[in-house]
Amino acid sequence: MEHQVFLPAPAEQLRTALADQARVARAVPGLQQDAGAEPITGRLKLRVGGHSVTYRGTAHVTPREDGGYAVEADAAEARGTGSVTFSLTLRLTDTEGGCTVTAEGTADATGRIAELPEETVTAAATRLLNRFLEALAANGDEQQTPPADADADADAETDVDADADADAGGDGDAVSGAGTPHPSVFETEVPPPSLDRGFTDTGDPPAEAAHARRTMIGRSAEEVDHAPPRGRYAPVPAPQTVAGSTALRWAAPAAALALASAIVVSRALRRRR
Repeated sequence: MEHQVFLPAPAEQLRTALADQARVARAVPGLQQDAGAEPITGRLKLRVGGHSVTYRGTAHVTPREDGGYAVEADAAEARGTGSVTFSLTLRLTDTEGGCTVTAEGTADATGRIAELPEETVTAAATRLLNRFLEALAANGDEQQTPPADADADADAETDVDADADADAGGDGDAVSGAGTPHPSVFETEVPPPSLDRGFTDTGDPPAEAAHARRTMIGRSAEEVDHAPPRGRYAPVPAPQTVAGSTALRWAAPAAALALASAIVVSRALRRRR
C-alpha cells in the first residue's frame, strides 16, 4: 500500500502530535478505548463496502531514525476468528501551505475481511487513514492555538475583582461610620400564616378546617370502616333454606292417600267380578 495526502498543517505540528499516544488515540475515528489499558487499545468498527467488521486490538506509534514514524497494529475480530496485522511507515515533508504525508506499508488479514474484494478493502483502509491524519492535524492545531479571548477574559476578571474590592472597602467605611450594622436575613421576623389565626387562641380549628377534615378524613374513614371486605377476605354467604308453604306441606300426603285409595278400590272391584 502506498498513499499520499496533503494536510494544511506544518510537519512539526504533526510530529508533535504523533509523539503523543493519547492524541493519536483520539484521532482514530470510531475507536472505543479500553479503560485502564494502553492509549491506543480498544474496539474499532471498520466498514468495508456494505459490510461492517468490529476488531479489538492495540497499536503503537514509534519514531524512526530517518525522521519518519512506524505504526504497527494487531487486532482480532470481536465476533469471529479472523485477525488483522499491519505495519505502516509515515514520512512527513514540508510543502507550501502545509505538509505531505506519505504512507507505505503491508497488511495481513484472515477471516471475513479476507473474503472481500481487494479494491474494496484498499479503499476502506485509505479512507480510514485520511480521516485519521485529518483529525490528527485538527487536534494538533487546537492544542497549539490558545483561545483568542483568553487574555481579554483574564483582564476583565482582574478589573471586576478590583472594582469589587474597591466597592467592598467603601461599603465597610460607610458601615463603620454609621455604627449601625445592617440586620441579617435570618434575624427578620416572619409573620404567622393567616390559616393559623384564631386557632391557637380558641383551641378549636376554624370552621373551614373542620369541614375539610370531616370531608377528607372523617368520611373516608367511615366508609372504610363500614364497607364490606373484598377479594380473598370477603365473607362467604350462608346457604339459603327454602321454606315451603302449608299447602305444599300437605300436598304430598294427600296425594299418597288418594293413590292408596284408588289401589284399594280397584282390587275390590276385581274380586267382585
